[in-house]
Amino acid sequence: MPGRLVLTLLLLQAKCLTTFLTSRHVLASAASTARTQYCPVFHPTAEVPTNCEPNQPWAFVELQVLPPTQRSTNGSEVDLEGLKYAFEALTVMQTEFFRADRATWPEAIDWTAAVLGTTLAGTLTSLSRAFAVLDLVRKNEAEFQGNLVDLLFTQLVSSYHGQDDFAIRHQAYDDMLWVVLGWLDAMKFVRSHSDLHYPPRDPQNIVHLDLAEALRSSPWHGHFWAPSFAHRSRLFWESASHGWDETLCNGGMIWHPWLRPYKNAVTNQLWIAASISMYLWFPGDNNTSPWVDGRFSPASSTRDPKYLAAAIQGYKWLADVNMTNSAGLFVDGYHIDRFKEGNTRCDIRSEMVFTYNQGIILTGQRGLWTATGSASYLEDGHRLIQSVIKASGWDLKTARPLDDLSKLRPGHLPPWRGLGRGGIVEERCDASGTCSQDGQTFKGIFFHHLTAFCEAIEPPGFDTDSDITVDQSAYRQIRTAHETACFAYSSWVQHNAKAALMTRDEKGRFGMWWGAHLFGNASPTMKTDGVPRGRPHAADYRNYGIPHDPLWHDGNPDEIWRPNGKAQKTTEPGLVITGTEEAGQQQVLLGSRNDEHGRPVPDLPGSHQQGASPHWDPNTRGRGRTAETQNGGAALMRAWWELYAGSRHLHPQKTR
Repeated sequence: MPGRLVLTLLLLQAKCLTTFLTSRHVLASAASTARTQYCPVFHPTAEVPTNCEPNQPWAFVELQVLPPTQRSTNGSEVDLEGLKYAFEALTVMQTEFFRADRATWPEAIDWTAAVLGTTLAGTLTSLSRAFAVLDLVRKNEAEFQGNLVDLLFTQLVSSYHGQDDFAIRHQAYDDMLWVVLGWLDAMKFVRSHSDLHYPPRDPQNIVHLDLAEALRSSPWHGHFWAPSFAHRSRLFWESASHGWDETLCNGGMIWHPWLRPYKNAVTNQLWIAASISMYLWFPGDNNTSPWVDGRFSPASSTRDPKYLAAAIQGYKWLADVNMTNSAGLFVDGYHIDRFKEGNTRCDIRSEMVFTYNQGIILTGQRGLWTATGSASYLEDGHRLIQSVIKASGWDLKTARPLDDLSKLRPGHLPPWRGLGRGGIVEERCDASGTCSQDGQTFKGIFFHHLTAFCEAIEPPGFDTDSDITVDQSAYRQIRTAHETACFAYSSWVQHNAKAALMTRDEKGRFGMWWGAHLFGNASPTMKTDGVPRGRPHAADYRNYGIPHDPLWHDGNPDEIWRPNGKAQKTTEPGLVITGTEEAGQQQVLLGSRNDEHGRPVPDLPGSHQQGASPHWDPNTRGRGRTAETQNGGAALMRAWWELYAGSRHLHPQKTR
């Protein structure tokens, strides 16, 4: 822990910045009430918080449900289904898509490879924690668990060397920040695994000259890589910091340095999540390479207040700029109207909605709660998650889809609900099979950050003799409210997981459209999938490229930026949808299906829906099954396990 002076400074700084948040709307629809600014549950004893709500929230979800209270360590008494599927999904991702000789996932691109590495680090953490509390093997076979973790960790280390860090430094600011989060997650795994499975040892004392002493005192070998992970995280955070711009929109991160200014949700959410994660997890870095001109000053210690300040400033800006729609979902971003002379305001909002824009901020919100003790951040996160769940077509109160899928008539799809249908999260390109490589990565990102957000709240880690006052009763109250809400989400996550499992092929590779089998393996097109398109200022540029519009660029946009991976626009006629979108009516699929080449496909014997067949696989269209779709399945399976494990207190317990 930092000293009293430093900690007091940090908390005062957080307090000063967060007081600006009291009168605004955050993550809410236009009709919602103003955000409540709760008093922090810990603070310097001499600095009692003011101008805040002292009564802490009792609940984050309007449900009368409590998670199980028992904690079992006998593997036979625990439902390991989620854990087993998470490991299986990760194994397929590594065996099918990772190449040891190239130290990377060759089919991935720079930023999606960083996301794959993040999922690998996260699943390693899940496995390590499960091995620490569950009796999964005989005691004389415990070394097999360690060997498995080491095997996967060597692949993570290998990907560090395979990462084209030089190229990423010249890409968009969001690309840089994926790298920051990835290696911070790797450091979190190293610290967690070492604490759980190895006796306390000095991580700085990697090698001792005396053999006997080395055997007694050497830390887990993963600590050897922590300085490298830390250095790369700092390097890319510093590089990305140049994207923060005060000249337009009163702040905020610019997405891409080579396009017209566009301040989007993903870059700003990544900035918040990366900054607060640097504050919480970055151990310090005195390595000045590769720059020697003083542009990048080495950070001397952990919990550097500049990271906390950046996260709070970024969060305030994101809330103030109003980037959520009437459904409580984040839209994609803001342009600046260049036809207004001297205009510097964010005044043209892109109404496009992507799944990953609902997820990244969750890591930021959870980290800001940990750093400041303000439950307002948790409340914001739970509100956003519940908006996503509703927009997928799921009813939290009944724990079932809004539409009765058992009554789904042949040739019909459930209505589009804004971010999915039938309780299944869906990217707008999923059903038509037209997702780009970028789009194929988005759902996995959401579930990775949902998992991070729903991590169990640990006891506050302050020394008993510190000058910090902790409201223990309020802390327990918030912890229970958080745990209860996350437990309420578990049935929805499991619903998505079991649907996604049905999309795997004979090699265990996940498809992109998780609802395909559940909805009868229909094969709609962009014209017939029931997803609204053609609305003003709602360009799906992540899948189909930047519009030829001066709002975005000067010249040919394809020469500047385009989504990676070919997006197959299968817009050929053949299916007709009747009924209105998002109006509670089933969408009717009539006529023959077409394959990925546009050829009509006749119904096969035994087909249970007109225009759909259990033998037809709509997930072979477009880019098909890829490293990115497998990553999505792996992140979803891990979320299933982690929410289950958290609700049953299966994670290792910390004493303080």
